[in-house]
Amino acid sequence: MIDLQVHDQVHVLRMQLGENRFNAASLDALNQALDRVEKSDLPSALVTCGEGKFYSNGLDLDWMANAGQAAALENVQRVHELLARLLTFPMITVAAINGHAFAAGAMFALAHDYRVMRSDRGYFCLPEVDIQIPFTRTMNALILRRLPNTTAHEAMTTGQRYTAATALERGIVQHVESEQDVVPKAIALAKSFAGKPRATLAKIKQTAYADVLACVAQDRANPAVLG
Repeated sequence: MIDLQVHDQVHVLRMQLGENRFNAASLDALNQALDRVEKSDLPSALVTCGEGKFYSNGLDLDWMANAGQAAALENVQRVHELLARLLTFPMITVAAINGHAFAAGAMFALAHDYRVMRSDRGYFCLPEVDIQIPFTRTMNALILRRLPNTTAHEAMTTGQRYTAATALERGIVQHVESEQDVVPKAIALAKSFAGKPRATLAKIKQTAYADVLACVAQDRANPAVLG
């Protein structure tokens, strides 16, 4: 499900779950892999990627529909907590967007410090307006904090599908590379920041994104507001 390797001091976490949607099993696997990264003694950084044409297509809506309301709400909250974990991760993180990044999968990419997107295939998209699922407090806060204001408004209200070139122009990603270079570029970028003091880096991120973390707690306390 999750392949975790080390390349040049960089942990490379590869999601191997097809569309890499978030459900109970995939969230368990992701968190277990992140636990291993955090416990490593290496001076390191983290790269995440998918396989083929998918980075992540977000929430596993089919699984949630069959799991019942309580499990579905818990799944959304666990995604909130995963986003917060990446946003405040105690090392530099780079999303190697190898293919489609939709909805919560796009938000997962935004929770990283940097994003490198494949040039020839895949879209970055927040389709919630079209699938009639309002953004939660946590999702809204994350998107508004990680995207330029005009881009956030456009992405959230139109559901536009951004190619890599447009995503670079709009400030969604920092680099665009060919299919064969997207992961190597992400690794090289991550390696350039490997070894930052973890405790200090985590504290800086926690302070910088305290508003997003507060929304995670608010959504946990009031799950009825979840879309």
